Amino acid sequence: MGRQRWVEVARGVAGRLAADAVERERKGAEPLVEVALLRESGLLPLLIPVAHGGHGEDWATAHAVLAEVAAADASVGHLLGYHYLHVWRTRLFARPDLTEELDRATAEGRLFWAGVANPRDDALVLSDVDGGLLVNGRKFFATGASVADRLVVSGAHGDRKLTFTLDARAQGIRYLGDWDNLGQRLSASGGVEFTDVFVPAHDVLGPQPAKSDPRAQRDSLAPLAFQLVLSRVLAAIGRGALVDAARYTRETSRAWPASGVEHAVDDPHALAGYGSLLSRLEAADLLVDAAAAAFAEADARGLELTADERGKTSIRISHAKVVTSELAVEITSKLFEFTGARATGARHGMDRYWRNARTLTLHDPTVYKAAEVGRHLLTGEYPTPNGYS
Repeated sequence: MGRQRWVEVARGVAGRLAADAVERERKGAEPLVEVALLRESGLLPLLIPVAHGGHGEDWATAHAVLAEVAAADASVGHLLGYHYLHVWRTRLFARPDLTEELDRATAEGRLFWAGVANPRDDALVLSDVDGGLLVNGRKFFATGASVADRLVVSGAHGDRKLTFTLDARAQGIRYLGDWDNLGQRLSASGGVEFTDVFVPAHDVLGPQPAKSDPRAQRDSLAPLAFQLVLSRVLAAIGRGALVDAARYTRETSRAWPASGVEHAVDDPHALAGYGSLLSRLEAADLLVDAAAAAFAEADARGLELTADERGKTSIRISHAKVVTSELAVEITSKLFEFTGARATGARHGMDRYWRNARTLTLHDPTVYKAAEVGRHLLTGEYPTPNGYS
C-alpha cells in the first residue's frame, strides 16, 4: 500500500486515541480496546512479507507509523513498537519454517505479539519433558503480555538461554496485573507467573548463539532494536506534548501582564520557548531516522554483519537515545511555562506526557548511553553487546 498510505492509517488511529486519551489514562484499564483498534487498523502485519500474507513494509515505514501513534498515546505506541520487534525477533533464529508459520498466522489472524524477556530478570527456568519443555518462574515486567495473542519468551535451560514462542493464554500462565507505575499506565507492563507451562518442542526458536557462532552478531541487534523503539517513542512524546500545549496556548492561555502583549500567542517568552523546543525536536527526529536507517542497514547484512558494523550502529542508536531521553523530559516539563497555571488542571491531562517520558527514560539509565558515546569518542571502543547495548 505504500508508506504514505500507512502513515495516513496511523494518523486515523492516532486521532481516535487522542480523542479520549486523558479519560482512558485516568481509568487505567487493560489496553484491550486499544489493541483491538490496532488490530482493526491493519497495522499489525506491517513488517511481515507479502508472500506470507503481510504488508511487506520496511523499518522506515514502521517508524513513521510508530511516531504517529506514540504522539497520541505513548503507551499504545510502546505496545505497537514492541509488537514489531517481537515479530522481527523470530527471524534471528535458524527456524525459517517456524518463522513462516508464525508470520502467516499473524497476518491471517492479525495477532498482537509481546515478549517476556527482561534482561535483568533471569527468573524463568526450563526443564525437559516428553515432547518439549516446562516453564516455571516469574518475570516482574512484561510489556503487553497480558493483552497479547502470542509471546516471545526466554528462559534458562541448564547453562544456556532458550527462546521460544507461546500462546499468551496457555495453561499455567498468570498475569499479575500489578503495573501501577507513574507513567505508561496503559502499557500492560505488569508481571507474569509461569507454573508448569508446556512448550512444544516445535515452538522453540533456539538458544542464544555462542560468540563464535556466525549468527551472534545479528542476534546482538535485538537490544539495539529495543533502544531504537524507545528513542522513537520518546521523541513522539515530545511531539505530542508540544502539539497539545500549543493548542492550549492558542485557545486558552492568557498573556501574562508583564509580557506587554494582549494575547498569549504573541508573548515573546512563549514564542522563543516553543521555537527552541520544536527546532531541537525536529533535529532529534532526524537523529532517530538516521539511527533507524543504520539499524535497517545492519539488519539487512544478515550473517555478513561484522562486529565493527554492529558497533557503529550501536553508537548511532545511543546518540538518538541520549538526545530523545533528555529532550522528552525537558519538553514535557517546560510546556507548563508556556501554558500557564490553569494547564495543570487534571482534566487537561498535560502531566501524562512528563510521567510517560520520565518512566520510559528509567527503563535503563540514559547516563550509561552517554558514557558509551563518550568512551567511543575518547578511546574508539564500542559498547560490549549486552541486554541494553
